[in-house]
Amino acid sequence: MRIRVDWRVSCRLVGTILKWLWVPLLLPLGIALYDGTALLPFILPILGTTLLGVGLEQLTDKRDLRAREAFLMVSLTWLSIALVGAAPFVLAGDGMLATPVNALFESMSGITTTGATVIVDFERHSRAILMWRAVLQWLGGLGILVLATAVLSQLSVGGAQLMETETQIQDVNKLTPRISETAALLWKIYIGLTGLQVAVLYGLHLIGYAPEMTLYDAVAHAFTTISTSGFSPRGDSIAAFSPAVQWAIIPFMAIGATSFILLYFAFQGNFERLRNSDEFRFYVGLLGFFTVGVGGVLLVDGAPYTSLEQIARHALFQVVSIMTTTGYASTDFNLWSAAAKHLLFVCMFIGGMAGSTTCSIKTLRWLVVVKAFSRDLFTASNPSAVRPVRHSGNVVDEETVRDIYAYTLVSLVFFIVATIFVVVDASRVQLSVTEFEAMSAAAATFFNVGPAFGIAGPLESYEPFPQSTKVAMTFLMWVGRIEIIPVLVLLTPSYWRS
Repeated sequence: MRIRVDWRVSCRLVGTILKWLWVPLLLPLGIALYDGTALLPFILPILGTTLLGVGLEQLTDKRDLRAREAFLMVSLTWLSIALVGAAPFVLAGDGMLATPVNALFESMSGITTTGATVIVDFERHSRAILMWRAVLQWLGGLGILVLATAVLSQLSVGGAQLMETETQIQDVNKLTPRISETAALLWKIYIGLTGLQVAVLYGLHLIGYAPEMTLYDAVAHAFTTISTSGFSPRGDSIAAFSPAVQWAIIPFMAIGATSFILLYFAFQGNFERLRNSDEFRFYVGLLGFFTVGVGGVLLVDGAPYTSLEQIARHALFQVVSIMTTTGYASTDFNLWSAAAKHLLFVCMFIGGMAGSTTCSIKTLRWLVVVKAFSRDLFTASNPSAVRPVRHSGNVVDEETVRDIYAYTLVSLVFFIVATIFVVVDASRVQLSVTEFEAMSAAAATFFNVGPAFGIAGPLESYEPFPQSTKVAMTFLMWVGRIEIIPVLVLLTPSYWRS
């Protein structure tokens, strides 16, 4: 029997999400009202997204989400929110965000928690617009949590089903009896961590350690830290704040890239889950390894830092920021030596733990790749030996290993193709871009890291790239955030025919 995809079910669910998008739009609307800036950039999207959402809900009464409809729903959700999210930027009509391509780039960067920006003139944009960027990223981090635990793990996307092994529960969307309850549980943890960071950052201001950190800044940066996103309302990112703020943000970036399923058990007092997690130990080990490596290079290089505290702070901050795909900058690492920059570049490909708000390939997949490759080397010299790949004490089935190999390979192919496109397109408009700058820009957008090196560095912008490159990067951010497979599935003719 041929079972065709029922696109109406997918669109109905997307409509339900769009229908409620007016709620987060109230925060920037309130700021605009308080500051006396333009209200229409938020009022019109509130009306538009509500009407569009209600209209899509009328397409069908069916609610059952099969695998086919789930792929379409996942892809359309991020794309539709990015389109709605771009509307306030265009309607505000200020600065670089006034053009549709730039607005969509910025919005997609927000909802995919990438943190790449085209803004070069932060002072031209209202506090309301800059807060909307932060809200988009906070929503994107929350959305990927629900997506990863409730949808991707069930679709076996690139080995995402391994979260069941990693967290030692039979079904990651059954922490509670229903997906809606699991989502509510994750929301509570997410909101709680966001509130805690607001309190810490503004508390530093109140006691005199962070004079620049206003309540507005505390909220905006809390939104974009726990979501491992990296948008800042300041052109200098976290370099605009005191060392105390930089030290305080580091643990929140690291926590945001930790599996929220494991965090749930830790908050319940069950720290055995963390201690017994192969992935958690691997994640922490990689953070330590690259921090020591970058710190050692900076120590040997000497300038521009004059104390061990500065070297330790910037090395740890930037490694955590890049590896967790947050993308904040505590300093202009464009000025670092080639060795330090290349270490950070490698961090772009790693990511944090599965089941977190982070992006990139993720430590879970890299750990399985390392173990599987080690196993293959052993069996090459011992062909009669049987050595299964084990993860957190459990055997990983060979189909999952193949899924992870395939996902990792496809990710690297996407990165290579994207790099070539950036180089060729830049050459077409006579934009001077080195191979390393093109590689870092492709990796930073596809793996949702944010800042790159060179012209798109931590204190720079993606604005110099031609419009065609920005469109391609917008596509890369979308595909990379939802883990490639859902979009590729939609592009196969058999998905629509059978």
